[in-house]
Amino acid sequence: MGEILIAGLASLLISIFLGPKYIQFLRSREFGQQIREEGPAEHHLKAGTPTMGGLVIFTAIGIPYLILSNRDAASLAVFGTALASAGIGFVDDWLKIVKARSLGLSARTKLACQLVIAIGLWAVATKVVGLSDELSFRIFDGQVDIGGFYVVLIFLVLAGATNGVNLTDGLDGLAAGCGAIVLLTYTAIAFITGGQDGLSITEQDGLSLLGACLVGASIGFLWFNSFPAAIFMGDTGSLGLGGAIAGMAVMTKSEVLLIVIGGIFVIEALSVAAQVFTFRVFRRRILLMAPIHHHFELLGWSETKIIVRFWITAAIASAIGFTLYQQSIGA
Repeated sequence: MGEILIAGLASLLISIFLGPKYIQFLRSREFGQQIREEGPAEHHLKAGTPTMGGLVIFTAIGIPYLILSNRDAASLAVFGTALASAGIGFVDDWLKIVKARSLGLSARTKLACQLVIAIGLWAVATKVVGLSDELSFRIFDGQVDIGGFYVVLIFLVLAGATNGVNLTDGLDGLAAGCGAIVLLTYTAIAFITGGQDGLSITEQDGLSLLGACLVGASIGFLWFNSFPAAIFMGDTGSLGLGGAIAGMAVMTKSEVLLIVIGGIFVIEALSVAAQVFTFRVFRRRILLMAPIHHHFELLGWSETKIIVRFWITAAIASAIGFTLYQQSIGA
């Protein structure tokens, strides 16, 4: 327990220490955020704000994790999934900066890369860690052996988590705060998972320590990312944190329960899907703007009010998910 707390605190402090130096570096190179034209008018004032803050987050995660952990297969798989996802985000951010536009990698390219990452995560989870191909519902007592379709499930979880966090990253501190809440929940889940579903005590400790690093780095980043943000995490951070959440869900056999724990990200993603569907089918929009946090902006809510209320929603969803998980392993 002591090492877990030390790792989380170290990540937080590294993130806070590196933040000002990195922001100064980005400003000197004029590596600023490109704002999409169709976004809320107020957001155009944020154009040029330093981005790619995900590099700070994952530096702060990696140093304590690699020094303090036993580098077991389970936590390394989650760390690798997060880094690979952050790598996709970095390329996306870099293209946006170089081309001076709000579009980077194509959706097809991102999905192809995520499929490769998902296959790697599946291979380690089932062949190395020894997790089963069973789908554990957790929400109610039940399991289904899905065999080879398990790799498809992992791909869907990875794509859903990364894109969900990415869509949420539209207000200052929103994705970082919600991500920290969800990852704190998974840190607690990992801590009580030892001996469950094929995880050893060593793997339990490794996942808990990595989760603490993820939470610490996210909170440390919030020091500079909270409203008004001095830096954005960019796709480097949002896709990386999404990859970490997906990896933790796979290693704790809570893929279905992620729908509850990560409920805030599900709401954001569904709001976009619903907006697109209703416009294409009925030629009408059900929201003033999607994702849904922009809808509340256009209703006149202040940015801070939206952020805090979404954090509260994320905390409630995560608390419900954690309770369901505890009940499932105690059944």
